[in-house]
Amino acid sequence: MTNTASWAARLGEDEFLAQTRFHAHKVIRADGPAPSPLAWDDLNDIIAAHRLEPPRMRLSRAGEAVPVTSYATLRTNRRGVSWYQAEPAEFHARLAEGASLVIDAIDQIHAPIRESAVELERFFRTPVQVNAYASWTAEEGFGTHWDDHEVVVLQVDGAKRWRVYGPTRQAPAWRDVEEPEAPTGKPLADIVLTPGDVLYLPRGWWHAVSADQGTPSLHLTFGLATQSGAEFLGWVCDELRVSMAVRQDVPRHSSPGEKDAYLEGLRKELLALLDEPGVLDRWARSIDATHSGRPRLSLPHIGAVPADPNITVQLTVARPRVDQDDEVITLAGASHEFAFALVAAPLVRLLAEGAPVPLAVLAQRSGLTLQQTAEVVTVLVTGQAAAVGSNG
Repeated sequence: MTNTASWAARLGEDEFLAQTRFHAHKVIRADGPAPSPLAWDDLNDIIAAHRLEPPRMRLSRAGEAVPVTSYATLRTNRRGVSWYQAEPAEFHARLAEGASLVIDAIDQIHAPIRESAVELERFFRTPVQVNAYASWTAEEGFGTHWDDHEVVVLQVDGAKRWRVYGPTRQAPAWRDVEEPEAPTGKPLADIVLTPGDVLYLPRGWWHAVSADQGTPSLHLTFGLATQSGAEFLGWVCDELRVSMAVRQDVPRHSSPGEKDAYLEGLRKELLALLDEPGVLDRWARSIDATHSGRPRLSLPHIGAVPADPNITVQLTVARPRVDQDDEVITLAGASHEFAFALVAAPLVRLLAEGAPVPLAVLAQRSGLTLQQTAEVVTVLVTGQAAAVGSNG
């Protein structure tokens, strides 16, 4: 799974978004061997090379965190900096006893997983965080539980059993007025994932997971940030701050008539915005354009991007918004809006596809000189919407 099209094709493209997303689970079986963004050796190297401590890296057993002192030793260097370092023998022992290994946000420290997360973000149009899970026994590391966000699971190696029970409360949230009740009865589905298989679960669907197939299991869970009505109404409140009726103080000590007038003023402002044609599309554009993406440095280039054909350029925002009229093409991302002459349109649209592109190719496609292309790219890099690197 190496590009957005492959994610979209495997999940079901527009049909999945319209009919399955939010409504049902889905299992997509691997169609032959496929490249994986993570291997066991990668996991070993990550643990050895990074100072990962709870809760970023943790062992979990029966829904409880395993004390870090039972599998790691506190180290302190001569400058007084302390960290927990994994002790291989004790680490292995805890896993053999039934603990599961978790590394949160592994996409931040492993480039292939980060690239896969960005590709999935482009498909779902929402931020994505990836956690890695490894288990060795039939004991459940987390018990029967639900997540407050959608997940896409990719089985990397071995096999994992998923008992899926469905929701007991529709659209539960991490800030909610009540907790969902635990499910009873038999699971809705009893699934064993093997390498390359994908599972989608909507928010709030209960599930129990175990490595009870006799093999070590390694999988990645892509968590999709929730965009609920609460998030939309938060944006609505911010939009309404232009109104004096919204900015003024609440008349807590005024007469009943004045309070009624105040509420009527708020009601009119709120309904006017909600009645605005395309308001949901405007909200969606706003959250896409203002999300910071995954900022990346462009070292050694700390000033203007040089006109070097060996430099590659890539947007650092997964959900850029591109608009074009008779005079300019505009790219919105990372809380900035960049307007360029129409001659740069092929350059902007090529970058918006998400893949890294050599500076020479951008110049060729747009008909700009290498220097002019470098100047356009410099604007995007300065605005933190793009980064440059070496092309070999």
